[in-house]
Amino acid sequence: MDWVKIVYSVILLVCGILIIGATYSQKGDERRKFINTKAQSYAFTIVVGMLPLNVVQSVYLTIQGNPPEHGSGISPLMFLTVISIIYLITLLSYRKKYGD
Repeated sequence: MDWVKIVYSVILLVCGILIIGATYSQKGDERRKFINTKAQSYAFTIVVGMLPLNVVQSVYLTIQGNPPEHGSGISPLMFLTVISIIYLITLLSYRKKYGD
């Protein structure tokens, strides 16, 4: 495995732990829980939207006669990166909107 991918994975893991730790380390009221729930549900909606699009793309390519090679779908590392960034941006915007 390439060392760049290992370093990137470690950085992504540390950032994810910091985001989750900062989110849940503060004892909060219902407003904070509401903000976290809204951000999580939005990120989950994006995940549910992206996965069927990938399946439809694979089916379309297969019907056209160009079957995708094995493993040419969404990279799991990039998928987690995109979802983490979406969650972080959504969390920050909801915190600003609802005043936490």
